[in-house]
Amino acid sequence: MRVQIYSDIAAVRCLGFLERLLSDKTTKQNILWATAEYDMFDKMQQITADDTFCIRTRAEKEREAQSQRTRRHAEVFTPLWVVRKMNDYADEVWFGSPDVFFRDGQPTERIQFPPDKTWQEYVDSRRLEITCGEAPYLVTRYDVESGELLPIPQRVGILDRKLRVVTENAADDAEWMQWAIRAVESTYGYEFQGDNLLIARVNVFSTFAEYTRSALNREPSEAEYSHIANVIAWNLWQMDGLTDTVPNCKAQAEFEQISFFGEIEPHEPEQPPCRIYDWRTKESVTFESLKRR
Repeated sequence: MRVQIYSDIAAVRCLGFLERLLSDKTTKQNILWATAEYDMFDKMQQITADDTFCIRTRAEKEREAQSQRTRRHAEVFTPLWVVRKMNDYADEVWFGSPDVFFRDGQPTERIQFPPDKTWQEYVDSRRLEITCGEAPYLVTRYDVESGELLPIPQRVGILDRKLRVVTENAADDAEWMQWAIRAVESTYGYEFQGDNLLIARVNVFSTFAEYTRSALNREPSEAEYSHIANVIAWNLWQMDGLTDTVPNCKAQAEFEQISFFGEIEPHEPEQPPCRIYDWRTKESVTFESLKRR
């Protein structure tokens, strides 16, 4: 089955959480398009409420549109085998051994943890995909080349692996949900372009729902959906990776500078530094300060 992302966006809207996935936690407004492709629309709320078919994954776009995005924004697709190879390497470093999740391209029977590490530590380990696009390194719902939906056992994203570990180790449904939520809380990504960011957020939201159905044989509750939507709005954010600020956005000046002669001097507001959330300490911090640590 081929993924049609506008249908996924429409499903999120029907659940009542699209507005949450459009929000920007730094500016308290909406994420921005940050690309000229949608100049005919006033704001992101309008296009997603009335014209969701205009949002398309890279696989759904015409080749010319793909080429233009590559030239203008350095946007490229990452084949599934590259995602798996790089995520395999990250896990090899964490576990201290290779072929933990996949051997000869096939899923291993069960994840074996070394004596000095626990499955809860793995789920809680914080991972970040920089310039994440549609977030293939975080969740591989579909093959980015063909757009074909992937069965859960074939998914190789960072969050996919965490949720597999939760499914293999949780003692009951309550523990599964507790650690599935923590898995999402410890998974981060940032992106410049608004349409890609919305797709990435919808992909993570849909992934959480799909694994819940598979593991618990039920839909997430409204409260569970609501919390996950809020986590995603914090954890997948819009940012210019060169400046650590919201792209094409100016913060409002908090004060006016008065000159010696009593006249108001022009004040150029600065782009706001992006803020993210630490779900363990329950506080928001700027991404720039996190990098300095």
